This record gives sequence, structure tokens and C-alpha cells, in this order.
Amino acid sequence: MLIIDESLTVEELRAAATRLFEVSAPKIRDLFATWDEAKGAPVITADGKYITRGWTEWTLGFHYGSALLQFEATGDAEFLRLGRDGTLRGLSSHLSHTGIHDHGFHIVSTFGNLLRMMREGTIEENARERETFELALKVSGAVQAARWTSLGGGRGFIHSFNGPHSLFIDTMRTLRSLALAHALGQELLGESDTRVNLLARLLRHAETTARFNVYYGEGRDIYDVPGRVAHEAIFNRRDGSFRCPSSQQGYSPFTTWTRGLAWAICGFAEQLEYLHAISDEAFVKGEDRGAAIALFERAARVTAEQYIASTPTDGIPYWDTGAPGLHAIRDALVRPSAPHNEHEPVDSSAASIAAQGFLRLGRCAVLAGDHQAAERYTKAGETIAHRLFTAPYLSMDAGHQGLILHSVYHRPNGWDHVPRGCMIPCNESSQWGDYHARELALMLLRSTGGREHQTFFRGIA
Repeated sequence: MLIIDESLTVEELRAAATRLFEVSAPKIRDLFATWDEAKGAPVITADGKYITRGWTEWTLGFHYGSALLQFEATGDAEFLRLGRDGTLRGLSSHLSHTGIHDHGFHIVSTFGNLLRMMREGTIEENARERETFELALKVSGAVQAARWTSLGGGRGFIHSFNGPHSLFIDTMRTLRSLALAHALGQELLGESDTRVNLLARLLRHAETTARFNVYYGEGRDIYDVPGRVAHEAIFNRRDGSFRCPSSQQGYSPFTTWTRGLAWAICGFAEQLEYLHAISDEAFVKGEDRGAAIALFERAARVTAEQYIASTPTDGIPYWDTGAPGLHAIRDALVRPSAPHNEHEPVDSSAASIAAQGFLRLGRCAVLAGDHQAAERYTKAGETIAHRLFTAPYLSMDAGHQGLILHSVYHRPNGWDHVPRGCMIPCNESSQWGDYHARELALMLLRSTGGREHQTFFRGIA
């Protein structure tokens, strides 16, 4: 169980976040200087060097987005140039990519950050560039929303790249593409010019995810533990019925893949921020904003509590709560994580994502007037972040291109590098883990500097 550190000071958190960006700068320069874009997107490291790993091209936005976050944190214009030029050069085809559920990763991490920084005055106002950023976000959000499986009766979900039967928990984090597009005034036009409201579609997807991918301890099956998350939910397309939980990257449908748990915490919390920001007048006509907030808050809190309960004391989880070798790690959940054990890997990328979700959930609890929950979730996020930003997780080796060590991509497929002399994957990084660590560090720099953490919706919701 995570032991929340109540003693962390503003100075300690700010110093840790500052140190992360100091370590981060040469790693970004190195990757941009050496990466051959003809290979596709950098995905994970092997022996400290980023490699590609074909499944879908879902990590390129993290590559360019990391440079943008580095610029925002440090003011070094070199990183703005790298991130902006890379975004405009490398992501145009991804704007209309109909084969993925990852637009909120690719496009919001890049065009979204550029628009946010322009709106906040971090980068110079440029009307033509603003139009470009906004158009990209509008198109991307609508394309993401078009990847729709109808379950009848107005219900449905954005299906994963596995096909129209498949609902991934990951997509909760990419729903921000629909939210931003809607906030910018975009609709999706369908057959016979049918107009699809993107916020309504976001709400339907979230409802389906909250119902079928998240557990609440209500006896749904004998493994119904509150806050447990199924990576994938499978549906019968003919009649719209739910068939079973499944998992692509977790150990089993009846255990919790911890990065999926982190996607749930972060995704529901970020969209909860959006629901708090949007006015009643701007909400979808006929929708109950209060009921939507309650649904998102319930899902975010139950998954947050499950993370706290099923994680080692320092908040860095093993890759799956039911990983078969966990029993061999003595007292795995009542002592700090052990990334160099001989049985099961940890996944630091899950911690990067979850910590950000905790901070966002803490802010939402403030808005809801629940100051006790706000303190709990904020301190939990800070505890995880402070651990991530120190050894053995922060990569201090100048020859290693990764920023946060001990990330895992796809354990069942054996895609992760096992170093010589080790029994499990360790010592490696991922684009999503590194990006979310930078996003997390920027949140801490802003909050410890007296500013609200960054959100894509402030001022346009």
C-alpha cells in the first residue's frame, strides 16, 4: 500500500521537478539528433537507446510533445523549435488517422500544448499559427469520435485498433481530443449530414467505460474488487451486448494491468476537470451535467483508491496486480518497489501517469468542496512524483536516452529488453513514461510557483 508522505515541502518538490528538467534536456537533444524519422516513432529503449516497436504509431506525439514541455519549463527556445517543427512536419498524416484510438496522445500532446502555451502567453501570439493549431485539434477530435461502435439506444464507445468489438481503458486518456474539439466549436458530420455533438459522444464513451471496464465491488463477478480495471471490454456487435473482460497487455482479464489503472485515474480526472470548467449553458442540451460529474468522480476515486491499495509503499507499481511471480517477492506491497528483483518488473510509466491523475483529482476535489479528499489525492500524487524523480528511477546516465527507468511496454508479448545478467525487464524507458513524467514535473513547477497546473480547457471550455 502506498504510504503517503505528508512531510514533503514545496521546496523539495520544486527542486525535484527542476532537477528532472535539467536531466531531461540533453536526452531530448540526443534523441532528436540521432533518431531517423524514416524508422517511424521512437517507442522504448533497449540498452539505453530508443528503438521503434511496431504495433501502431502511437508515440510520435510524445516525442515532439516532450520538447515542447521542456521549453515551457526552461524557456530554452531550442526545444520550442524542435517540438514545433517536428509537430508541423511529422504529424499531418496523423490528424486524419482513422485506424487508432490515440488522437489524444498524438495531437493534444503537440498541437494542444502549442495552443495552450499561446493562449497563456508562453509563446508569442501568431494568428496564422493559432488557426493551424485549432484546425488540427478540431479535425483530430472529429476523426477520433468517428471511430464509433454503436450499442443501440444511444449507447456506444470509441473502439480500439483491435476492432469495433473492442473497448480499451486507454482511450479515457485520449478523450481530451473530443473535449478540445468540442470546446473549439467542432461537430462531426456523419451520413446524410447527421450532426454528432462531440461532448455527447465523449459522455457516452465514458459511461460505457465506467460501466464495463471499471469495477465497484457490486458483485459483477467473483473478481469484482472495487477499483479493479479491465484493459479491454468485448462486445457482441450484432446485438450490442457485453460479452466479457479481456486484456492485451495485462496478465489476465481478471487482474489489473497497472498502466490501464493509471490511464483510468488520469483520464477520468482530466475529463472531470473539463466538466467542472464548462458552464451549464454550454453543456449538451438534454444532458445532466451533475450526473456526469458524479459518474466521472466515482470512477476516478474508486480507481485511485485501488492504486493506493495495490501499490508498494513508494507508489511505483508492479506491472500487473496479479502478475504470477509477485508471490515470490516477499512483502511486495508492504515495502518499496524493487525494480531489480528476479520475478516481476515494475512499471514506472504507470506511476508517471497515475501521479498526474492524482494531482488533477485533488484539484477537482477542491472544486467539489471536499478538502479532505483534495489533500489525500494531492499528497499521493506528490509522493509518487518525488519518488520517480530520484534514483533508481530518474536516469542520471548521460549515455541513456531515457528519462525515467524501469518502464514496461508489453510484458505478455515479451517486447521489453532484459539486460544481460537480469531475469526481468528493467533499466529501460518509454516515450509515454518520459512524456508523462515531464508533464507531471511541469504541473509541480507551476503549482509550487503559485500557478494552477496546466490544463487544455482553461479559457475555452
